[in-house]
Amino acid sequence: MRLRRARIDDRETWNRALSQLPQPHALQTWEWGAFKSRHGWETTRFLWQEGDKPRAAASVLRRRLGPLGLGISYVPKGPALDYDDEPLLKHVLDDLEGLARRARSLFIKIDPDVEADAAQGEAVTSELETRGWRFSEDQIQFRNTMVIDLTPELDDLLMAMKSKWRYNVRLAKRKGVSIREGGLEDLGLLYEMYAETAERNAFIIRPRAYYEDAWRTFIEAGRAQPFIAEVEGEPVAMVILFHFEDRAWYMYGASRTVHRDKMPNHRLQWRAMDWAKAQGCTVYDMWGAPDELDESDPMWGVYRFKKGFGSRFRAHIGAWDFPASPVGYWLYTRAMPRVLEGMRWLHHRRET
Repeated sequence: MRLRRARIDDRETWNRALSQLPQPHALQTWEWGAFKSRHGWETTRFLWQEGDKPRAAASVLRRRLGPLGLGISYVPKGPALDYDDEPLLKHVLDDLEGLARRARSLFIKIDPDVEADAAQGEAVTSELETRGWRFSEDQIQFRNTMVIDLTPELDDLLMAMKSKWRYNVRLAKRKGVSIREGGLEDLGLLYEMYAETAERNAFIIRPRAYYEDAWRTFIEAGRAQPFIAEVEGEPVAMVILFHFEDRAWYMYGASRTVHRDKMPNHRLQWRAMDWAKAQGCTVYDMWGAPDELDESDPMWGVYRFKKGFGSRFRAHIGAWDFPASPVGYWLYTRAMPRVLEGMRWLHHRRET
């Protein structure tokens, strides 16, 4: 295998090459790297080619940790390549490990969408373990997801839903829930609904500027579409789809407490599926599922909601870390959290 690795600094070249690889992810697109570079990360994009044919791609994010030039590296939902090609995988991992060392990164993290239960997943995890990679305790993205095959006709997709979900999709329409496509002018509204959902469900979110930058970047590039559910002109729920090539991701969603009895979220999801199919997408990724299919999992309710639309659970191998600096990796993942916990305890004791 005669592979040539090149650094790519052009948007069109990068996205075109990425689109030719198996299961390219939105978080590997030029837009995601450009967005993250405005929020504390340095983005470098590497493309492996055999002749003129793209064989693998890795958008590598790196965050500096201090004045000594040390850092951490991360390939979100990548690298993109054919994971059944063992020589190719080994070549790319060799390069990523070397790049991490030369960049003085304590470790480099990858989290490709490789299914854990398939032979491919067993082979990939075996290779990673043999090379000294470690299953990460910091799973930045959702490890597992729920997906819907969009290739059937719309009527068949509707019939694949659980009966209660079909009923709720139709009920929402009868109750006056309308769906409109959102745009840049709705960014403030989208964040307000997202923040309200976060407060109600007690999960932490980032500052407003972060989300508005992400959403604006993808909307302007034609790679994201918001949908807003309204009742008599009052916004009550929203979803934001990211899309690239033949896949759409339900990346963000939110709802208000008003009019929840009218089932706006069910009609929103149906409209999003319809739109994604019309764009040529064959997979609707509902982005996030429990780590284990157990009713005690905090995401069990989310799982039940998504499963009702006819989605299928997909378990992935998750995020793996290569400790380019074993001592530094231990300090970062073991010692530092304990120090920070101790500092928080001391601060709390002084306050009380």
